[in-house]
Amino acid sequence: RTHTTFSLRNLLKCVINFFFRSKCSYVSGTSDPYVKFKIAGKEVFRSKIIHKNLNPIWDERVCLIVDNLQEPLYIKVFDYDFGLQDDFMGSAYLYLDSLELQRPLDVRLDLQDPHCPDQDLGSLELVVTLFQRSTEDRENLRLSDLHRKSQLGRGIVSIRLLEGRNLIPMDQNGLSDPYVKFKLGPLKYKSKTIPKTLNPQWREQFDLHLYDEEGGILEISVWDKDIGRRDDFIGQCQLDLSKLNREKTHKMELELEEDKGMLVLLVTLTATVAVSISDLSVNLLDDPHERQQIIKRYSPLRWFFNLKDVGIVQVKILRAEGLMAADVTGKSDPFCIAELCNNRLQTHTVYKTLNPEWNKVFTFNMKDIHSVLEITVYDEDRDRSADFLGKVAIPLLNIRNSEQKAYVLKNKELTGPTKGVIFLEADVIFNVKASLRTFVPPEQKYIEEEAKVSKQMLQQNFNRVKRCVLFLINVGSYINSCFQWESPRRSLCAFLIFVVGVWNFEIYMVPLSLLLLLAWNYFLLGKESREGSVVSVVMDVDSPI
Repeated sequence: RTHTTFSLRNLLKCVINFFFRSKCSYVSGTSDPYVKFKIAGKEVFRSKIIHKNLNPIWDERVCLIVDNLQEPLYIKVFDYDFGLQDDFMGSAYLYLDSLELQRPLDVRLDLQDPHCPDQDLGSLELVVTLFQRSTEDRENLRLSDLHRKSQLGRGIVSIRLLEGRNLIPMDQNGLSDPYVKFKLGPLKYKSKTIPKTLNPQWREQFDLHLYDEEGGILEISVWDKDIGRRDDFIGQCQLDLSKLNREKTHKMELELEEDKGMLVLLVTLTATVAVSISDLSVNLLDDPHERQQIIKRYSPLRWFFNLKDVGIVQVKILRAEGLMAADVTGKSDPFCIAELCNNRLQTHTVYKTLNPEWNKVFTFNMKDIHSVLEITVYDEDRDRSADFLGKVAIPLLNIRNSEQKAYVLKNKELTGPTKGVIFLEADVIFNVKASLRTFVPPEQKYIEEEAKVSKQMLQQNFNRVKRCVLFLINVGSYINSCFQWESPRRSLCAFLIFVVGVWNFEIYMVPLSLLLLLAWNYFLLGKESREGSVVSVVMDVDSPI
C-alpha cells in the first residue's frame, strides 16, 4: 500500500508595490526583504536577502514535499535589520488544494498584516506547479539527492590560495584591497580581503565538490573591495581541471588577463572522496553490511593496496545546547566547521536558537592517525565575519567508535571552557599502515588564522613594562634623596659606602655581588616557605577532626 504525497515546485519571482517598514529604512526609503515559506508551522525555505530594494526580484526555485494538501503554504516577508530584530512586512497564504496537477500557475498574492488588515503592503508573485508522487518515489528522490551530495563522483578540487603578485592598483593611494572569487559549476567561494596591498598573502584553502555532470573549468576572478560603492574588477583567469593529474598537488602560477597580475595556487584533484557531507538517513556506517565492507577494506591483509588510502574518519555533529548568545536578541545563528588537517567542512546555519540541531555526518579520508579533529562553533553574521562561540579538539587516537559523547566547548586556545555543550559521535577505521606517519613530519596546515591582538597579553606586557619603569623611578628617587641630604645619616652612610667601594673596587666584585644577591634571595624565599609550613601545621592542628 502506497501513500500519496505531492511535490510542490515554486519559482519566487518578485514583489511589486512594496511598502517599507524597516526602522532604518525610514531614512533611506528602502528595505532589505527576504521571504520565508512555512508548512504546518515548520520553516521549509528561506530566500536570499535583496538589499535596498522595494521591488526585489529573487528568481529562486525550490521543491517542497507536501503530505497534506489541506495544509496551506504560509508565506512571510521580512526586512532584514543588522543588529536588530527583523521587521515583519506582510504575509499571505497559498492554498494548495486549489492547484491543478502538473500545470504551472502564475500566482499573485497580496501581502497583509493581521494587525493592519486594510493597509496595502504590496504583493508577491510566484509560479507554482504541483506534482503527485508516491512515498517510494519521494524517498528515492530524497536519498538520491543526498547520495549525490555525499558521494562525489569525480572527487574534490582542493585549492590553496597562497598569494597574488603585482596586481594593478585600483584605489587613489596606488594600492588595492583584493579578494578572490572561485566558481566551479554552481559552487561559488570567496576569499578574505587583504587591505592596501598589490602583493596579498591569503593562505586560505577551499574544497570544491566536483560532480560528473559539471565541466572542468575553474573560473577565478580578482576584485578590489570598496566600502560604500560597487567593488572594482581587477582581472580574471581560468583553469582547465581536466588537464591536471589526479592525486598530485600542482603549484599553479596563473596570469590574469591583460597582464593585470598573477595568482599563485596549490591545486589538488582527488579521484576518490576525500571528504563528504551527508544526512543521518544516508549514513553508510550505520548499515552493518556497509560497515563490514569498509572494515574489510582497511584490514591488515590489504596492506599493499593503495598505500595512500589508510583510513576514514566519520563524525556525526548532532546538536549543541546552552550556547553563548551572540546577538542583541539574546539568540545566536550557530553553524559548525569540522577540520582535519587541511580538510574543512561546514554545516548549515540554524537561525535564532541557543540549542541547534544539525544532524550532519562528515566523512574525511585519514592521512595521519596522530591528527586532531577540530570542531568549531560560530555565530553567522551576514554583514561581518562570524563570531566565535566555542571549540573542541579531539585526537583521533582518543575516539571510541560509535560512542555518543557531550563535549564542553572551550576557548580558541583550548585553555578554558566557554558556554555550551556539543554532542558528537565519531568513528575511526584505519589500516595499520597509518602508523607509518609516525616517522614522517606532519602535514603542513595551509589555512592560517588571522593574527589578532590579545587584550590579555597586551595587558600583561603593559604591566611588566610599568613595573620596570616604576622600579627605575624609585631607584632614581632614592639616589636623588641621598644627594639632597634629606636624611643626613642615610646620605653619610651612602657617601662612605661609595668612597670605600671606589677605593677598593676590583673586577671580581661584579659577579660576587650577583652571587650575594642570589644568596640573599634564597635566604628570604627559604624563610617564607618555612613560615608557610609552620602556619599550615598550626591550621591542621586547630582544625576539627
